[in-house]
Amino acid sequence: MIRLTRMGDAPIEHLTPDRSEAPVSEVSLYADIARVIDHMQRRLHDVVRVELGRIGVDDISPMQVLMLLNIGHDELTVRDLMERGYYLGSNASYNLKHLVEQGYVDRGASARDRRAARLRLSEKGEWLCTEIGKLESRQASQLLRTPSDAHDLDTTYRMLRRLERLWGDVVRYDSRGQD
Repeated sequence: MIRLTRMGDAPIEHLTPDRSEAPVSEVSLYADIARVIDHMQRRLHDVVRVELGRIGVDDISPMQVLMLLNIGHDELTVRDLMERGYYLGSNASYNLKHLVEQGYVDRGASARDRRAARLRLSEKGEWLCTEIGKLESRQASQLLRTPSDAHDLDTTYRMLRRLERLWGDVVRYDSRGQD
């Protein structure tokens, strides 16, 4: 049985097909996925916040850490980062300015187009990403104890990517003229 909860609500029970009771419909399960994803995003920020406290970092927010992880080992433009992370313009600009000021990101002009800023992690940013990578490794080992767990995670990942593409297609193609 899978128990999904919304903030402040009692658990919603989705019964597995081998149970004698009728399972919740796939449509109902699909509808609850968006709420679970939203809740998980908030929990991810909480986990990153706890890890930042554990390693003594207090000058960066969990959202800014996720931006660092999106930059990774690449050197990219602000536009590339925004497309990669789906950030809003003013929000991304504010967070990037803070990351540069705190020394996590090096920002320089592009050799081809001096108007375009190139971003890459500084040594401090690389260190923090390495520390967050250790957290991810610890959590992965806790979550993935059997080959079946790894298979389930792979299936979940593939389904979430399909859902992301579906929702992206709805925004791109189905919303024209509905303003």
